Amino acid sequence: MKRIQHKVLVALIFLFAISCGKKENETSIVTKMDDGIKISKAQFEANKMTFTQIETKSFPLKIKVNGMIDVPPENKAIVNSPMGGYITRTPLLEGDTVAKGAFLVALENPDFVTLQQNYMETKAQLDYQRAEYDRHKTMREENVISEKSYIKAKSDYNAVKAKYNGLRKQLEMLNISVNAVESGKITSIINLYAPISGSITKVNVNKGTYVSPANSILEIINNEHIHLELSVFEKDILNVKKGQKITFTIPEASNQTYEAEVYLVGTTLDENRTIKVHGHPKDESVKFLTGMFVNAEILIASKSGNALLSDAIVEEDNNNFILVLDRETELDYYFTKRKIEIGLENDGFTEIKENKGLNPEDRILHQGAFGLIGI
Repeated sequence: MKRIQHKVLVALIFLFAISCGKKENETSIVTKMDDGIKISKAQFEANKMTFTQIETKSFPLKIKVNGMIDVPPENKAIVNSPMGGYITRTPLLEGDTVAKGAFLVALENPDFVTLQQNYMETKAQLDYQRAEYDRHKTMREENVISEKSYIKAKSDYNAVKAKYNGLRKQLEMLNISVNAVESGKITSIINLYAPISGSITKVNVNKGTYVSPANSILEIINNEHIHLELSVFEKDILNVKKGQKITFTIPEASNQTYEAEVYLVGTTLDENRTIKVHGHPKDESVKFLTGMFVNAEILIASKSGNALLSDAIVEEDNNNFILVLDRETELDYYFTKRKIEIGLENDGFTEIKENKGLNPEDRILHQGAFGLIGI
């Protein structure tokens, strides 16, 4: 809607300018009268003015919220090392894309060598203890040895077996090939691989950096299944339901409006007395980025009401007016200025809350009203 303050002089200059070249009997363009405004039909047609009428329209009831673009937890990964070490290779940069299982970084630490030595020593002990256990088990079955000796052999075997399994699991976590170690190939370097496919969003290390298991080396985000993470105030949350339509914009990126749908409504208030609402965009082909700020509206209901085309309504001194056709003659139209109360706006229409005696058949000036209200 045009929210413009109009001065008498501006309106007269406007109407004078567009009337140039007309005949003398058409120069009486606009006349201010005690009860309204008179416009010649010749000028009405020359300026392509039009009429409109009150219509019944549906107006959506919306909740305005904000939030950000995010991804599900399973689409985010922080890469750490199970053991500390010095970075020897880090070929990736922020923005690089990787597939699940792709090489990320290499770390070196003498402790990796010690771990493999311990594994091989424990494996040798396990072979011995297994043989001892089998021998004691056979002798116990033949009642050659005591129960106590058999139990001790079994206990020693299980202890070494547990240590062996633990060391083997540590090697697997470090991506060290157990088969290679058992064949005598000991390494001081381990490689870390991508746990998910996605884009590198953070690189926190350089070559030579020492990292511990608590340090984040890289962060990976998969943007294939993005969603909206919206914050809804406590007073509005009872009106939000799964399946409701969401419209949203990315104010820092463009003015384009996108559509989404409420997928999940949270159940816990945060410190700001808001609840998280999870929405799914309808067009997943748009390449939104995680962390983008969004302005959104959630459509919670709709109502019907009397409405006018928004261009027919002009604001003046914080009040809203229209020009209603009062009567017409062979040469002129006579309009009455009416103050109205407005409500919701949608799709080029504005709700009329107070009709002030208006009827559906009343003809209201549409194109051209903004140049005459101030007269």
